[in-house]
Amino acid sequence: MPTKSNPVGYLCLVLHAHLPFVRHPEFEDPLEEDWLHEAITETYIPILSYMEDFLRDGVDFRLTMSITPPLAAMLGDKLLQDRYIRHLEKLIELAEKECTRTRFQPEFHALAQMYLRKFRHCHTVFAEKYRGNILEGFRQVQETGKLEIITCGATHGFLPLLNVNDAAVKAQVVVGRQAYEHAFGRSPRGIWNGECGYYPGLDEHLAANGIRFFFVDAHGILHASKRPRYGVYAPLYCPSGVAAFGRDPESSKSVWSAEEGYPGDYNYREFYRDIGFDLDYEYIRPYIHESGLRINTGIKYYRITGKTPHKEPYNYERALDVAATHAGNFMFNRQKQVEYLRSLMDRPPIVVSPYDAELFGHWWYEGPDFLNFLIRKLHYDQDTLAMITPSEYLELHPRNQVAVPSLSSWGHKGYCEVCLEGSNDRIYRHLHKAADRMVELANLYRQTTDRLVERALNQAARELLLAQSSDWAFIMKTRTMVDYAVQRTKQHVLAFTDLYEMVKANRIDERYLSELEGRNNIFPFIDFRIYATQ
Repeated sequence: MPTKSNPVGYLCLVLHAHLPFVRHPEFEDPLEEDWLHEAITETYIPILSYMEDFLRDGVDFRLTMSITPPLAAMLGDKLLQDRYIRHLEKLIELAEKECTRTRFQPEFHALAQMYLRKFRHCHTVFAEKYRGNILEGFRQVQETGKLEIITCGATHGFLPLLNVNDAAVKAQVVVGRQAYEHAFGRSPRGIWNGECGYYPGLDEHLAANGIRFFFVDAHGILHASKRPRYGVYAPLYCPSGVAAFGRDPESSKSVWSAEEGYPGDYNYREFYRDIGFDLDYEYIRPYIHESGLRINTGIKYYRITGKTPHKEPYNYERALDVAATHAGNFMFNRQKQVEYLRSLMDRPPIVVSPYDAELFGHWWYEGPDFLNFLIRKLHYDQDTLAMITPSEYLELHPRNQVAVPSLSSWGHKGYCEVCLEGSNDRIYRHLHKAADRMVELANLYRQTTDRLVERALNQAARELLLAQSSDWAFIMKTRTMVDYAVQRTKQHVLAFTDLYEMVKANRIDERYLSELEGRNNIFPFIDFRIYATQ
């Protein structure tokens, strides 16, 4: 009979928490900073709170979670912390008004009260318990051994397309490791490569930075240099000794797919109906953008209902029942999956299920509740599956097949097309030229002791890394906030070019440099010499 210490198979849940670095001290109410506000309220605090509940209740669990350097930098930034608290206080005020407005609308009144409770809980956790820095909460959970936090490339750069310049890839990995050490006081054991991007040889950079494992999409393993004996249900060791874990398509699809997966259930909350657009303009005016532009507030009263413009009121209790059912279904399917796989393998299979963390709570409002139900069911209701982290798996099963994964990514078609196609391909010539120039500067000035020159070169490195964020190409492809993505790419490339020319001409504008340092203050520890090749 299987037991928790001798399971039939393992489940490795991986949550990739990432947002692009968005910080605009030059504006009072920058619209794009709402991305961070929404993710904290709907994803990060709910997931952190559930993990704390598991620890309190003695529920054994394992989660793997990336907190990328840009996200860690924003969560640790005092300006953004203060802005989030102000944002939350406005939400609480709005929810209080909604409780009054809907008091004769029973289908909405209970929801208004639910939102008010949740917003107040977020304020307690963020402002009071962690004094604005919830990174401390994740760090504390990691110290229990139940959560493994991994890093990412410095700015979520898509490394297969930066490989034109090896030093650019090296810098993304080195700064990603340094950012993790800066945030969590220890070295990372794993990494999430942006968009799961891998090319043969990338693992050499990972190994040089003490990274033990990374993740690829299924075809990266299945099309490896040698046929994988166990498919994606055991990792491969690259020749460098770094392990590659492959994504399980079956478990991923049941959560990812809005058409076939759980999030599309008609009882779940409808993302695209928000009181910021539905209610009278004068009433909602103080709670939308300062320009008067209607935006999402996070208070939504309708359920998906179906493929129809007519939406029925949302019932949170009914949605929780559905989430519990879906959690049970997910667990049952994984049990049957590992029972079958175990009959074909000489070891327990590992089912790796990676997802964008923001799916849980932001896009799929009931996602954190699904995780809560799933983890509790895994703990109390079965002995077939054991949750595990990649590091724990490698300790239990240190002998694995050696092969080189294929060049691959996740996303549309799985071979870089999201990050390189007609809508965004024009940016790469500029990124490559800037990377070449950064290497040139690092080689020329690596021995400098001039503090002003060092500041300019360090800021040039920051601007290059920020320009390389894969988010800008992704947004251009998905046609969401295209103007902003184009603007950010241009701003960072132009700022880098300005600094390059100033340093080469020995005419550094310190006022301009200070302005850039104040606005794009990511990576305070950076040393431009990481780009040196001589």
